[in-house]
Amino acid sequence: MIAGITLPMAAEPLIPHRPPMRLVDTLVSVNDGCAVTESVFPRTTMMADGEGSIDEVAFIELIAQSYAAFKGYVDRMDGKPPGEGFLVGVRHLEIPGKAHSGDRLLTSIRTVAAFGGFAVVEGAVTRGDETLASGSLKVWLVDPNADGG
Repeated sequence: MIAGITLPMAAEPLIPHRPPMRLVDTLVSVNDGCAVTESVFPRTTMMADGEGSIDEVAFIELIAQSYAAFKGYVDRMDGKPPGEGFLVGVRHLEIPGKAHSGDRLLTSIRTVAAFGGFAVVEGAVTRGDETLASGSLKVWLVDPNADGG
């Protein structure tokens, strides 16, 4: 365990994404396989149209990056550098709402299962009490000790 890592904290040191693709700003909380992140899209984000409406694909990326922030935090707490992972599947995605630049979005994730280098994650993106999107992702977690062959 690393002393001095407290929440909330900036997501940047926990995930490989960098602007303009880093969508998660802050890791707010972590508890028992679950996490909450915060994001505010600037008006100039590549994920928004001319009126500031956020593209629906951003919801998938918010859930994926929120899981990456969670895993990066867990790795750091274990004294390791944040690992690498890749989104390999999306299921049961529902998008009942729309987001706009400037909105404060919270993304909640829960690790449903982890096995054989894969993880299944459920996530929801909210603005206040309104759920804007929810779904399940499958992520492949790279084994840093694998030889690649």
